[in-house]
Amino acid sequence: MREVPDGKLPGDPAQHAHWLNEGADLVIKAVTAAGNDPVWTLAGLGPASFWARRRAHEAAVHLADAQLAAGQDADLPPDLAADGVGEWLTLVAAGTADPARARELSGDGQSLHFHATDPGLAGTGEWLVTRTPSGITVQPGHARADVAARGPATSLLLVLTRRLPPSDPSVEILGEQALLTHWLQHTPF
Repeated sequence: MREVPDGKLPGDPAQHAHWLNEGADLVIKAVTAAGNDPVWTLAGLGPASFWARRRAHEAAVHLADAQLAAGQDADLPPDLAADGVGEWLTLVAAGTADPARARELSGDGQSLHFHATDPGLAGTGEWLVTRTPSGITVQPGHARADVAARGPATSLLLVLTRRLPPSDPSVEILGEQALLTHWLQHTPF
């Protein structure tokens, strides 16, 4: 960070908001300029647009943090939250390229189903995760699984990122709770 121009938070707290907004503008400009050029992502090479999506989901989760800290319900657009769930599951799957992570998440076909129940998601709110000997696979869509977590997309995203417990009343858990507990213990955000 010391070598990045303006990469250090200013000492004057009055300049913090300006510094953060200016940094966000620089990211937007860089991603826009790069278009679909391949760049490094958390899941290997991918289009530069990955970073706009990643930043949007990061900001959404931290907005939910602020809302929860203020005693409010987290209020994210369902399509953004569902896309965040899909992205998070994809990143976890990509992380199983690491042998240690693969060992933690590997299995013999155990499956987890995440189902966002918000209206209007047009089939984009369901995922099947299967634990295999070499790691995990993630497939979009509806399927039977050993454990299912159902609820609003925002709640699912917040459970997966440890902002809400799986026992939250907005989420229904069906099947092997221990399998979901294992998943959450081995997929830190």
